[in-house]
Amino acid sequence: MVKVLVIDENPRRAAEVEAVVRFLEHEVSRCAPADDLDAVLREGGRCALALVVAEGESGAWRQALGRLWEAAPEMPAFVIGGDGLRRQAVSLGANVLGSLDLPLKQAQFSSALKQALSHNAQARERGQNVRVSAPRLVGESRPMQRVKKLVAQVAPTDANVLILGESGTGKEVVARNVHAQSHRRNRPFVPINCGAIPADLLESELFGHEKGAFTGAISARQGRFELAQGGTLFLDEIGDMSLHMQVKLLRVIQERVFERVGSNKSIEADVRIIAATHRDLESNIARGEFREDLFYRLNVFPVDLPALRQRASDIPVLVEELIRRIEDEGRGSLRISAPAMSVMSQYHWPGNVRELGNVVERLAILCPYGEVQLDDLPSKLLEQAELSPEPALSFAEEPLAEAPAPASPPAGGATAEDDGLSPADILFGRVSVEELEAEPDPAPRAEAQARPAPRRPDSSAPQGHSAQPAAAPDPAPARGPALPQPDWREEGIDLKQYLAELEVTLIRQALDQAGGVVAQAAKLLSLRRTTLVEKLRKYGLQRQEETA
Repeated sequence: MVKVLVIDENPRRAAEVEAVVRFLEHEVSRCAPADDLDAVLREGGRCALALVVAEGESGAWRQALGRLWEAAPEMPAFVIGGDGLRRQAVSLGANVLGSLDLPLKQAQFSSALKQALSHNAQARERGQNVRVSAPRLVGESRPMQRVKKLVAQVAPTDANVLILGESGTGKEVVARNVHAQSHRRNRPFVPINCGAIPADLLESELFGHEKGAFTGAISARQGRFELAQGGTLFLDEIGDMSLHMQVKLLRVIQERVFERVGSNKSIEADVRIIAATHRDLESNIARGEFREDLFYRLNVFPVDLPALRQRASDIPVLVEELIRRIEDEGRGSLRISAPAMSVMSQYHWPGNVRELGNVVERLAILCPYGEVQLDDLPSKLLEQAELSPEPALSFAEEPLAEAPAPASPPAGGATAEDDGLSPADILFGRVSVEELEAEPDPAPRAEAQARPAPRRPDSSAPQGHSAQPAAAPDPAPARGPALPQPDWREEGIDLKQYLAELEVTLIRQALDQAGGVVAQAAKLLSLRRTTLVEKLRKYGLQRQEETA
């Protein structure tokens, strides 16, 4: 049992048609041409076909067909009233499959219903190949909010759109969203990469060709313009198109007709064109590599996409969306630890969203159903990311599990190792801010001067106190360059540079302690060997080659 929509301005005649349909045990939804078809279809549910009675001179049925085409372009329709009226209906662009006679016969209606059901099945099959399910535009940053607003403004129109942006920023995603929000959303979205097809083949790819048009053309073939009929044609990398093809494309945009290669028969081009490029087309125009008139035809409504580094706040939600897609496809799952996400958010991503997706795919394979740690990230992220104080701990897999220094010295007297403040103490959280702000004992402070510290010792300490005469030596004295003593009374310090210098010092100390053996030094630093090797390369440090 299916539902049939009957459109007729004469209630009595509509009731006669309804009686035939109901006799064959099908449901009927009736309306007049002047009714709101959107509301009728929304309340009555999906209909398998529409029967439009085309009697009378008012022309109301023509308006009804036009509104039906807008409200449900995929719905097949039959005109009741003769072949002449059917030809008029086809000229209106409606999805008319045939004509029926009045009074409506059961056999005639059954044949029409069978044809409509076959049409619907073919439309669903085509829809799986050509309809677009647009990926969501992910991001709430100000640049992305502006892009979403532009898409919402231009989508309902038929204006040509030119999407500009670096490679990997998601230009096709934006194009699919423009199509999905337009009245052409139920028609094909056909993409073509103009830069990936040789210039001598691009014409037949766009416009199609007839059998025998050139060597190898063993049969006629539809081009992308024909495949996109009624929908949207996405011309990616339009800046790579040759000048010869630019002339032909300009003619199609201006005249809305084209010919297949090897044919002189004109075909109407009912398509919306969305173009995209990563090139500066205005510079190409100045160099004579792109036609200025074509540029103005395409650049009716430009949409400039920001690079990923310009919307870094969107990286966490983008990663979440990419992980969700991996989960939906049944390819596993993963979690990103907070330090790893911090590094990913500060990396500059020259490949933009495409590079981010590549990294997430790789991590899903490396850490299936696990949590991604810093050492799981590609080395280029750790080397090039602008690390904040939290990711500066990245050279240790975990903070060292050491108890904080005691608040008061032991009975036997404090040693430099017990109470001396080193940068490592501060970095690993062995002392608190309160302890730093407290007035320290001058003896440990004097001993601490031998090592880098984030606080300048007070040279005016009272002389009544003295340190132990024989303090225990440091187990791993710093042998690298001395770190600058921060002076908080002036303009402060460059924390990033200070922590980097500290990291170099600790690595050198560990290498000295391990006799230059990288694997042993990595163990002392609680690092993986590969991570320490990357840091040696990053800082340009020499290492002793391990021997078997």
